[in-house]
Parts: sequence; structure tokens; C-alpha cells
Amino acid sequence: MKRPLSVMMLGLRGLPNVQGGIEAHVQNLATYLQDLDCRVDVIVRAPYQPVEHRKVWNGIRIHSLWSPVSKSLEAITHTAVGVLYAAIKRPDILHIHAVGPSLMVPLARLLGLKVVVTHHGQDYDRQKWGKMAKFMLKTGEYFGMKMSNGRIVISEVLQNLVRNEYGKRSTLIPNGVVMPALTESAATLEKFGLTAGKYILTVSRLVPEKRHLDLIEAFKQGRLPGWKLVIVGGSDHPDAYTDAVHAAAASHEDVVMTGFQSGLALKELFTHAGMFVLPSSHEGLPIAMLEALSFGLPVIASDIPANLEVGIAANHYFKMGDVNALTARLEQFAATTQDSAAKTELRAWVDNKYNWEDIAEKTLGVYLKVAGNNNLARQYALPRFELKNNFELMV
Repeated sequence: MKRPLSVMMLGLRGLPNVQGGIEAHVQNLATYLQDLDCRVDVIVRAPYQPVEHRKVWNGIRIHSLWSPVSKSLEAITHTAVGVLYAAIKRPDILHIHAVGPSLMVPLARLLGLKVVVTHHGQDYDRQKWGKMAKFMLKTGEYFGMKMSNGRIVISEVLQNLVRNEYGKRSTLIPNGVVMPALTESAATLEKFGLTAGKYILTVSRLVPEKRHLDLIEAFKQGRLPGWKLVIVGGSDHPDAYTDAVHAAAASHEDVVMTGFQSGLALKELFTHAGMFVLPSSHEGLPIAMLEALSFGLPVIASDIPANLEVGIAANHYFKMGDVNALTARLEQFAATTQDSAAKTELRAWVDNKYNWEDIAEKTLGVYLKVAGNNNLARQYALPRFELKNNFELMV
């Protein structure tokens, strides 16, 4: 009888529908790994976990462990507790997400766990961190890339960094997107006073690197009659930046702050938007941008490497931080009508390039190599991939 590969994931706040890119990544990856007959357990931070899913969601076993609600302490503290918990449960693979939690890779290896780390982005570049936090995140990157059994990166930028800075090989597996069914319902638009096709949408946490203030200023400067700007997202730890975004939004009657949205409400906002904008200064591989493309939306994005790697046309990018250039892009796109054929073509392109089923199969390939159990590996048949040819062995 086939024994499922047991995988335990660590490094996220919670799931399902908990705000954050890593949270969305794990939610989808875990779901598709289960379809490949893996046993998936996810360790989450109790303060963020939806109460109705404390034990299980969609067949995925949830382990809600204590963590402080603290911008600087919660990730490292919770990860330490999670690693000790994993050492008791003994999964075949402990999969740690992001460089902050990777500070605990040495402990996990010392306890005899086989560890895979996914590098989601250079978190030490985020504007919110001070010098000590940046040092700790950089150290986490070092431990994760040097001491894990297997390394996954979500972009070519990160793969080059791992090779050049740490002398290690990694497997490039991008973020993915679940292709949505477009909805005709529009109750959320009515709630916020929006007109279909006449609003600019951005979706992210309210943190400085997302550069909401640039977008608000560009919108104010633009000649965009009849259009509104919709900012979806909240802040886990409200601060001066959060206050500044709310103040800037309040100064213009056509800027709408919806707070965090999920489920049907978020689907409605994506389906009926006129365009999506991501003006950020830092990304790994932006899931919100992929989601917008999956709805067939025209996307405008800053020209940082992670956004460029998505590969949309050059005229969809603008120089990061250049408010005048962003204003020009907003005016240009507002004056251009997208036809249904272009939307269909865009949806097909993103579905082919960022498919979660393919991503889960590639990830399972990494697990099997790290597990080093040939009998277990032979139980899995991955029709799209020949593991010996398509995956780099981590050493």
C-alpha cells in the first residue's frame, strides 16, 4: 500500500484567506500537493488563524501554535516553537517559507529534520525594517540557503543570488495562480459606490514597499474623469505609514479604502476593475499581479526586477518611484478600451505559465530528492516531469 509523503509547512500566519503572499502561496501549494497524495500539515500562528479552521481545512491538517503579535518577534518566535513541534511529529519533509523563519534551519537540522526552504524574496530590503531586523533577515537567508537540504526560489533573480552569493544550486519554481471563474455579481461594487470598468484596483498589505502614496498622488494628478482608485488591504501592525495612506486617501473623494477583502467580494473587485496597478519597490514574484492577470486585467507595474520577470509587455511598466510616469500610464490605460479577445488571450497566457498543478508536481520532485528514499520515490508517478532530468539535486 502506498505510504503518503508527509510534509509539514512553516513560516506563514494562517490559512485560508489570511492576508499575505506567502499565505496565498502555501494555501494553494498545500491543496495541490494533497491531490498528489501527499499528507500535508501546516503550522500556523494562532492569533491569525480563522477560528472555524483551527484543526483542518480542505483536508489539510492545521496546527495552531502560540505566537506573539509583534512585527519584530512573531516570525522567529513562532518558527522556533514550530521547529520543536515538527521534531516531535517527524514529517518526511519540513518546508520552511521565507528567509526570516529560515533562521531556525540550523535548529531543524540539528534535530534531524530534512528541510526544504523556499526563498520568497529579499525581505531585508523592505522599508519597514531597521538595521538589526535587516541583519537578522540576511542571516536567515544565509542559514536557509547554506544549511537546508533543498532550496526553492520563485524567480530567476533569486536563483542568481543563491548561486552567486552562496555558491548553491536551487530549483526555480514560480508562484502560481488559480484561474478564477469571472462573476457577474457586483454587490461589492454597490457597497463601495463603484462602476464596473471605471476604477483602478490595487491589492496588498499596507506596508511602505507597496508605495500606495505614489499611486494616490499619481491618481490625483491624472486626468481621469469618472474613475476611482480602490485600495484593497489592511495592516497587521498599524503604524505611521498606515496612517499616512489613510490620510492621503481621505483627501480625495474618489479614493476608496476597502480594507482586507477575500472570497466573493475580492473576486467581484477583480472581475469588474478597469485596470490593476502595482507600484511597489520590493516583491518576490507578485501573487496579486498574477491574480490580476488571471482575471484578464490590464496591469501597470513598477519596473523592479521581480515585476519585470512576470513578462508582460514593456508599455505596462513605469520607472519605480516616478509619479509623473505612473500618472501618464494611468491616463493612457484609462483611455484604452480592452476587448474581450485580449482578455481571453491574457487569461490563457497566465494559466499556461503559472499553473499550480505544475508547480505542485515540481515541488514534490524536490521533496522526493531531499527525502532520499528510493522506495518512496518510486511510488509517485509525475506525468509531466522526469525528475532525474528536470530537478537539481540539492547538496
